[in-house]
Amino acid sequence: MVQISVLLTSCSSHLQANAASGMAVHDDCKLRFLDLKAKRTYRFIVFKIEEKQKQVIVEKLGEPADSYENFSASLPADECRYAVYDFDYVTEENCQKSRIVFIAW
Repeated sequence: MVQISVLLTSCSSHLQANAASGMAVHDDCKLRFLDLKAKRTYRFIVFKIEEKQKQVIVEKLGEPADSYENFSASLPADECRYAVYDFDYVTEENCQKSRIVFIAW
């Protein structure tokens, strides 16, 4: 599983490297991701490319108690989005684990 921090760094670097396109990543994207990662403030974050502002912005923040169903309902059927989801699971050894996954929709 790929770590999200690497993906966000990669995406951010890629967008900055393509400065000719005029696309940027809003500072709030990184701040909210760090809140999710370090403080578990959110269950998920949905990011949107705002064409008029030419930047990636935070579209929706999921509450810690939100389910995967809440998350999937936040994704539009006919538009592209990027998202991170904090997935909790139990291993075969009955250990509680968590992974942050990156989703390109």
